[in-house]
Amino acid sequence: MKFIHTADWHIGKLVHGVYMTNDQREALIQFADLVAEEKPDAIVIAGDLYDRSVPPTEAVELLDEVLYKLNVELNTPIVAISGNHDSAERLSFGSSWYRNSDFYLTGKLSTAFQPVHINGVNFYLVPYAEPGIVRELLDDDTIHSHQEAMSAIIDKIEKTMNHREPNVLVGHAFVLGGLTSDSERTLSVGGSGCVGADLFAPFSYTALGHLHSPDALRHDTVKYSGSLLKYSFSEAKQQKSISIIEMNDNGQFEHRYHSLTPRLDMREMEGHLEELLDPSFYEKQKCDDYVKVTLLDDGALIDPINKLRQVYPNVLHLERKISITDLKKKLSLSVEKDEQKSELELFEQFYQEMTTAEFTAEKRDVVAAAIEQVYKEEGASK
Repeated sequence: MKFIHTADWHIGKLVHGVYMTNDQREALIQFADLVAEEKPDAIVIAGDLYDRSVPPTEAVELLDEVLYKLNVELNTPIVAISGNHDSAERLSFGSSWYRNSDFYLTGKLSTAFQPVHINGVNFYLVPYAEPGIVRELLDDDTIHSHQEAMSAIIDKIEKTMNHREPNVLVGHAFVLGGLTSDSERTLSVGGSGCVGADLFAPFSYTALGHLHSPDALRHDTVKYSGSLLKYSFSEAKQQKSISIIEMNDNGQFEHRYHSLTPRLDMREMEGHLEELLDPSFYEKQKCDDYVKVTLLDDGALIDPINKLRQVYPNVLHLERKISITDLKKKLSLSVEKDEQKSELELFEQFYQEMTTAEFTAEKRDVVAAAIEQVYKEEGASK
């Protein structure tokens, strides 16, 4: 049995003021080409199809177009769940008649913990749900955390599970020890949003969504597929991919990765403004990528963002490295008064507290001359 595990499409995502819909369309065209080539027995989408509960029209149209292509034109069964970004109610629409075309979409959690059976494998669909919803649904007042909620759900599943066949759980959760990024929404305050990987021991494979790196968790059977694209600069170094799982009758599986090529990559650049605008440097770059630029220049710069955008039109974020370091220093700034220090020594102390730049002999001479000039002017005025 072969299935493709994907998640966290976040269709309709807005990144630094830019809608990613065109980039998502390109990635999903590649994904459909992969499905046509691999001919899997099923596609698993582990939540966060949309980026928000009320997605823009273009996002709805794109998802409809892609799912039709995968399920109807390529005749591929789909099992999918809602994630914490989705609206469970909106995704649940039409689910009863979707099943007639082997499209199994579970938006809202229910007490009917019956698997979807495809080619000898049982898929248990567990959409994202807050602990309070699970507590009410299962009438269990002991449920207050995601760990307790998932544990109770799996206990219910195990009561009717057929252990003679491979069983796959499709979920959307933050597994303890997983690596996060800036574009993932926190599930709960503190550690109550985490679940332990050991909960999923009854399953041959656990197909998860929520964390955006396919390497977010190192585990033999509990896997994240990662997001469709990079959605923050904290993900710039991640290698996005699709997971292809080939499972035999006893639940053992082989795991392959397939990378998608983004329309525009998201990456970080660092250097001095003059260097970044030098043709000998930027001619070796893919200049239309989405970039975050960290400038190393010391001192004032005139309109650096627009100068950079003349070469790199998709600069989404600009910052000064010295400003970042200085900010850290300012947080620990303490004001001292020392009557024994000269004006020059006090200025040097102030300079070192306010900036990480070196107070060179040249700077010292300039400040000393300025102080001396002030003294002369004060003496002349008396």
